[in-house]
Amino acid sequence: MNAPNPESNGPLARGAYLLPNALTTAALMAGFYAIVAGVRGDTVAACIAVVIAGVLDGLDGRVARLTGTQSEFGTQYDSLSDLVSFGLAPALLVWSWSLATLEVAGPLGQKIGWLVAFFYTACGALRLARFNTQAGVADKRYFQGLASPAAAGTLVSTIWFFESRGIDAESVAWPMLVLTVVLGALMVSRVRYASFKGGSPRERRVPIAWIFLLLVVLVLLAIDVPAVLFTIGVLYVTSGLVLTIHGRYQQRRRRRRDGR
Repeated sequence: MNAPNPESNGPLARGAYLLPNALTTAALMAGFYAIVAGVRGDTVAACIAVVIAGVLDGLDGRVARLTGTQSEFGTQYDSLSDLVSFGLAPALLVWSWSLATLEVAGPLGQKIGWLVAFFYTACGALRLARFNTQAGVADKRYFQGLASPAAAGTLVSTIWFFESRGIDAESVAWPMLVLTVVLGALMVSRVRYASFKGGSPRERRVPIAWIFLLLVVLVLLAIDVPAVLFTIGVLYVTSGLVLTIHGRYQQRRRRRRDGR
């Protein structure tokens, strides 16, 4: 995410830099292609496009920070790109793939699918707006609410996993509805998620075990990409809930101890 760096001194540059914004444009193109592929019924290609958009989105901000080419233009452009790639594209994909097949009696039955998809998109927009307003003051180690790329990745990897197993979209329409609502709600929630950004250079260092774990993940990805991405998505979404519950439990313990 091509976001402002709270550690930098002075305001961001007003101009536009080629390299980070080229990566943002590529991410936007991948998100737009995901919409086109989803409309055509090419579900797997749409899922892959969203994943590629996520990778590019992770690169543009890091490239901007490493090259000193951060700008206010890049920050706003990145948010607009994210809204298309991680807000609109996954919502349209899950609607066209599964939610459109929901059968509910009554006048609400024909609308519930696209209304849930819209709910997800609106939550993504709210999440991005909140992130931009808190970028300079928030703790860099954590996201407040599920980040939109993570939500989109979890949603499309679930679709990709079901497709790879030959599971009929109509048979999982209701579980996909629940998942879409939950992911949308988590984006605007106060649940904390690890950002893996760290603070100082010392805090960014990781034990050698993490390098080995990364190697294992790469090997597993070569064996079964959709299953691994689906598992990572579920684990990450769950980790935020565990982290938040544990944090609140620790706060309550400290308050009780201080009150004695």
